[in-house]
Amino acid sequence: MLVAVVAAPSTAGPRGRRVTVSQRKRKRIEECFGWLKTIALLRKVRHRGLFKVDWMFTFACAVYNLVRLRNLLPQTT
Repeated sequence: MLVAVVAAPSTAGPRGRRVTVSQRKRKRIEECFGWLKTIALLRKVRHRGLFKVDWMFTFACAVYNLVRLRNLLPQTT
């Protein structure tokens, strides 16, 4: 049985590998911003002013890091 092996365009050559790595990293970043918009309610901020919005964004990012940390740590029973 003959099987043809064809490289996918996105992974062929050095540039293709860079694109693949970039897409993986981009997915990770987009997950974070998606979480911030839906769970942390940053789609439409309730506060006005750069200082308050900056504080709210920083706080939401810290919470996201804690949630990620909880999911990455091994479960203890």
